[in-house]
Amino acid sequence: MSSRRKILTVFGTRPEAIKLFPLVHALAADKRFDSRVCISAQHREMLDQVLEIAGIVPDHDLDLMTPGQTLDALTARALVEIGKVLDAERPDWVVVQGDTTTVMAGAIAAYYRKIPVCHVEAGLRSGDIHHPWPEEVNRRVVGSFAALHCAPTQTARDALLRENVAEASVHVTGNTVIDALRWVTQRVSEQPALAAGLAELEARFAGKRIIGMTSHRRENFGEGMENIAAAVQRLAARDDVAIIFPVHLNPNVRAVMNARLAGLDNVALIEPLDYPHFARLLDISHLMLTDSGGVQEEAPALGKPVLVMRETTERPEGVAAGTAKLVGTDADAIVRETTRLLDDEAAYAAMARAHNPFGDGHSAARIADLLAEA
Repeated sequence: MSSRRKILTVFGTRPEAIKLFPLVHALAADKRFDSRVCISAQHREMLDQVLEIAGIVPDHDLDLMTPGQTLDALTARALVEIGKVLDAERPDWVVVQGDTTTVMAGAIAAYYRKIPVCHVEAGLRSGDIHHPWPEEVNRRVVGSFAALHCAPTQTARDALLRENVAEASVHVTGNTVIDALRWVTQRVSEQPALAAGLAELEARFAGKRIIGMTSHRRENFGEGMENIAAAVQRLAARDDVAIIFPVHLNPNVRAVMNARLAGLDNVALIEPLDYPHFARLLDISHLMLTDSGGVQEEAPALGKPVLVMRETTERPEGVAAGTAKLVGTDADAIVRETTRLLDDEAAYAAMARAHNPFGDGHSAARIADLLAEA
């Protein structure tokens, strides 16, 4: 009988895959573990891109993505189907990352079977259950019963302790997204063809400062997304900048952005990027406009200021460190703060040179050791 610990890592979206593949690699290479992977495929196409570049072949692919499905339908299906995998695998630990529906359902399914849960990127809190929605509640649910909390920062650890989580179960590990970014950046440097798909845009926008952009948050659908599009339209009137915007597949994003921005000479609305190309976009951008969580961590690792188009953030460390600034979804505020970074060299330098608080690239190894010792 094997003495190795069986670890089942469960995830379902592109951001989860990016942040978990360094840990999956670490577990697979470590003789202390029997590593298994289950994906819900809550996102399909964008998830598969990460699996391919990272060389991960899931042991279980639930293929749960259905166009237009409701959150309750997805939650119910994920809970039942992940439960079946747990019954078949009978792991010693279940690992989840972050805040998606898959995370919550996977953790609850494990809890129902009294299987301990390791929560990677634990302790992020915005303090508002509707921003980000539903992610803030998903995090709090998992945080209420996980056996091992891998907090990316001291701030995240402190948030868990304020919620009376047992101190011995909370460990500051750094964020695995920095591990992932370093890995993919090294791969691209060794194999430039992996991210050559942006070369045409780089040539087209030569001499301009590139603003990289992402926007997909549910709480910004509707008026918020309209305001973001209006701000970008105004910024695009400058002749010294260009905006490269990989547009999320969600129609709530695409319809708005296409209506406002399609056809503008210095705005490139492009398909979602695989991870190597996204790392390249971060590298060539002067600054990032985003409502994403991960970009708030990734961009500062490359010295890029981040303007966060949200009312709150569960990553206040970036704001405190000066690498990120909350600007909300008011078009005037977005334009004002972007213009400040474009025109005020001192303001730009202060953000670009700020210390990134989110990790040193060795988080996955720390988490593997914690799982071995727990």
